[in-house]
Amino acid sequence: MQGLHLTADLSQCQCEFAWLTDAAHLLERCVKEVSAAGLQPVNQLAHTFPAAEHGPGGVTATVLLAESHLCVHTWPEQAGVTVDVYVCNFGADHSDKAHALMNALLALFEPAQVSRQALQRGAVIN
Repeated sequence: MQGLHLTADLSQCQCEFAWLTDAAHLLERCVKEVSAAGLQPVNQLAHTFPAAEHGPGGVTATVLLAESHLCVHTWPEQAGVTVDVYVCNFGADHSDKAHALMNALLALFEPAQVSRQALQRGAVIN
């Protein structure tokens, strides 16, 4: 059960506003980027949160991968996004693909500030 879990907290995103508010549009792009990175989407789900006093509702886009998952959450009123990419490395090392997916999403959102984390999960069992 060894894998790599990448996270990124994005601030001051300069992307088109629709990437922060249009769940279907964002989910479609996430699936495209998953495939472009060489990972295998097996299911997907998006949700739009209702607007509130402080602005439009954010969205969550989740892509279930054969290798694990991608999850993106947006806060349009703050021009913020969080991204989680987790890949299991059972049978093959998918770490480079996880990094490629994360980099593609960072390019999409165009953040002025990024806080990235990488966590190696589990141990390699022979």
